[in-house]
Amino acid sequence: MIVKSRVESLELQILRILNARLNLSPKEYSNYLYLEKGYEGEVIFDRWMEEVEKSFLVINDLLLEYGNTKFQIDSLFISKIIHLFEVKYFEGDYFIEGDRWYTNNGVEIKNPLQQMERAESLLRRLVRDLGFNINIESTLVFVNPNFYLYQAPRNLPIIFPNQIPRLLNKLHKQITPIKNTHTNLSDKLLSLHSHDSPYKRLPEYNFEKLKKGIACSHCHTLNTMVTRKTLICNNCGKRENIHEAVLRSVRDILLLFPEEALTVNMVHEWCDSIKTKKAIRNILLENFTLDGYGPSSRYVTKAK
Repeated sequence: MIVKSRVESLELQILRILNARLNLSPKEYSNYLYLEKGYEGEVIFDRWMEEVEKSFLVINDLLLEYGNTKFQIDSLFISKIIHLFEVKYFEGDYFIEGDRWYTNNGVEIKNPLQQMERAESLLRRLVRDLGFNINIESTLVFVNPNFYLYQAPRNLPIIFPNQIPRLLNKLHKQITPIKNTHTNLSDKLLSLHSHDSPYKRLPEYNFEKLKKGIACSHCHTLNTMVTRKTLICNNCGKRENIHEAVLRSVRDILLLFPEEALTVNMVHEWCDSIKTKKAIRNILLENFTLDGYGPSSRYVTKAK
């Protein structure tokens, strides 16, 4: 049973928007691609695990803290054993020498096993301090079939794509009824999840400097055109109802500028290709609440 679903991180969502509207530095663009590929890999992993997830308490994207040290866990499967999964979408050839990992051209990278072992150690101490005595097993899962690891010792806790059936079979054999102890632990860990703000890690930006237009919902470029009822992407051919496209653009504005007042003028300038403000005003009135009157009026999220 999924206790906490996987969603795109706020940092990834914002960088994806900025990538279309700002010239990211090589470092910023590299970070964006890293997050994009990482999420893609985690989604692949989730699809693989669908046949066993109902028999475990599954917590995805967990950010915890122990001893003033934060650590992130891609997936936890809780039952009589806690399975910690670290998911990687590496591509290409890599090799190991001792405890060091290298790309095929000899560039050293962070050892993902050490990253996983650090998370396991911190989680074990946290679980113990919470009053639970449950074993933890950690597995590093590579999901990209175009990844090759050379000189890897045979006993490493690593799963490659062609070994997933073996992993699923192992998990099937460990299925036992979920007990109150497992549920209580899951609830405790979920209550300790941190909501990390990404804004301090993002490139500097402001409304005026960002490129304007409605981005494609599929390829995220601004190479789009608006007909009376449809947004058409000239890059990939994706077609989208203009009402939905404007709403999506509004959500982008709210992500980028959570403290700014949402106004018709702002949305009209952002979308750029919508000819009349009346169309935008109607969409905002239908989906948001108008707060105030005259020049100081703004649109706010409707109360549930």
